[in-house]
Amino acid sequence: MLEKRCQDFQSAVDDYLIRHRSALDILTKYQESAARVNRAFAKTVTECGCVQMNASRQQVPSDAEFRDLKTFMSSHLSGEPCEQCKEVLTTELGHSIFYLAALCNMSGLNLSDVINDEYDKVTTLGLFHLL
Repeated sequence: MLEKRCQDFQSAVDDYLIRHRSALDILTKYQESAARVNRAFAKTVTECGCVQMNASRQQVPSDAEFRDLKTFMSSHLSGEPCEQCKEVLTTELGHSIFYLAALCNMSGLNLSDVINDEYDKVTTLGLFHLL
């Protein structure tokens, strides 16, 4: 069902993306949408205050094993986005996904395949996925 939804979404993006069909337009709009996600998240801390950030160096014991690192890592965040911030974040993430789908269309890739391939890598490689 999710795969069909991804395909339908990607098709809708192709149908409704009219002004920014150039590869350069899509790439820059995708980058802009990512910046807007970052800004929306920052505003949850700096303007609304529903989320607090207290960042410091990660404290990992020297004898910690690699598989246990996750238990020692902090997000440096406390609190949760309020309803208004969640709405803004959802909107901005949605725009970012829109342009991600547009990039897939431009490249001849299937968004669902990209997600499935990445899922397979994450679940197969586990901790070693991003190393």
